[in-house]
Amino acid sequence: MLRDERGRGTGLRGAKAPRFAQWIAALLLSLMLGPPACAGTLAERVSETTLANGLKVLILEDPKAPVVTVQVWYRVGGRNELPGETGISHMLEHMMFKGTPTVSGKEFDALVSRNGGEDNAETQRDFTGYYEDFAADRVELGLRLEADRMANLLISEEDYKSEHQVVIEERRLRIDDQPANLLSEVMTATSILAQGYRNPVLGWPSDMEAWTREALVRWYKTYYAPNDAVLVVVGAIKKDELLPKIQSLFGAIPRGPDPPKVITTEPPQLGERRVYLRREAELPLLFVVHHVPPLTDPDSFPLSVLAGILGGGESARFNQKVVYEKQLASYAGADYNPVHIDPFLFGFSAGPLPGKTAEEVEQALTAEVERLQKDGVTERELQKAKNQIEADFVFSLDSAHRMGVLLGRYESVASWKLLDGYLDGVRKVTVADVQRVAQKYLVPENRTVAILIPVKPGTAPAGAAK
Repeated sequence: MLRDERGRGTGLRGAKAPRFAQWIAALLLSLMLGPPACAGTLAERVSETTLANGLKVLILEDPKAPVVTVQVWYRVGGRNELPGETGISHMLEHMMFKGTPTVSGKEFDALVSRNGGEDNAETQRDFTGYYEDFAADRVELGLRLEADRMANLLISEEDYKSEHQVVIEERRLRIDDQPANLLSEVMTATSILAQGYRNPVLGWPSDMEAWTREALVRWYKTYYAPNDAVLVVVGAIKKDELLPKIQSLFGAIPRGPDPPKVITTEPPQLGERRVYLRREAELPLLFVVHHVPPLTDPDSFPLSVLAGILGGGESARFNQKVVYEKQLASYAGADYNPVHIDPFLFGFSAGPLPGKTAEEVEQALTAEVERLQKDGVTERELQKAKNQIEADFVFSLDSAHRMGVLLGRYESVASWKLLDGYLDGVRKVTVADVQRVAQKYLVPENRTVAILIPVKPGTAPAGAAK
């Protein structure tokens, strides 16, 4: 529900409860690694360097497998876009694969493929990330490709026009023709009034139609500069051998102007908001969101645990009460992604069963929240949610690619060093902490409710909402 729209590819997904066997394996791995699995050792393993042109370089030597991931993260996304230009960050992501004077668009993917690699990208609200995954001995190829398109991207009118239509069609397929995604878009724009997170990462349709090649070139020159980027390299490489190559390839790229600062902040919500979307669908849908703080706030730890307790798996409260006991919905979950620069949303989602209404399901979810606010949670629930979070995190550390994604995302929104204290922060969450954040944030005046009203084919205009 609250996942950011993605571009060509997929990155590390938000936290979900792993299968039981995976959880056991992760827990055993965590026990073998001991307490320093993710805290206390990462700062020693990651090498941080800033080149003279402002490029932040993070290198992590990981000899477990003979692979490497080369990733470049630009600190720009939907958050930076003003009315009239929404979605332009995602459009530029597509154009980054159209080539340079030395490597054409077709050659880029073919070159990666011939060398046994994979490449892709994603655009989100706070950042845009690109990667190539190779055998470790191909690391210089990944660096060369990324340095080349950071400095020399070609944005021809012909390529722009053809890709423009591709992105417009992408919005139709991913948003306009998907009732759940359209409801999420309407809900987000209703809950967030001022700040840039209210806009869809793909863009509003009228803005998408109005883009120009010249605007795209300005966006590239403004944000795709070394001083607004993070280079992450993780894998079976040697830092001392790699840094001179990085300096040679990226060091000559000129520093760009300091990008415009995002000034707008979201004012406090002072009362419940509701939005209804009429759309062709078989069954209704229910989304409920509350404003919550981002990664740098200490409350992000108990909020993550709270999401696990309410909706983090088969035995979570929503699933047990609303799906199994009351049989009101086919699914009911909770979602919180703290990796944002500004405050964002903590959400619930549920799919009412045939014959059940969204309002019935909403009442049942609200009752569970109120019960938690009044009576708190058990130590068993608390520990189970912590175990799920820790297992997911340990799996991330066991992959060079996912480790690179974590470093890139954290550094893009705050600092990669926050990863060092992540598990300690989760482990320190108490029963009282969970109850406190539920009482503080999951309140009616801080809530937005979005309901999909299913209609028969041909009876609802496109995007009909009230």
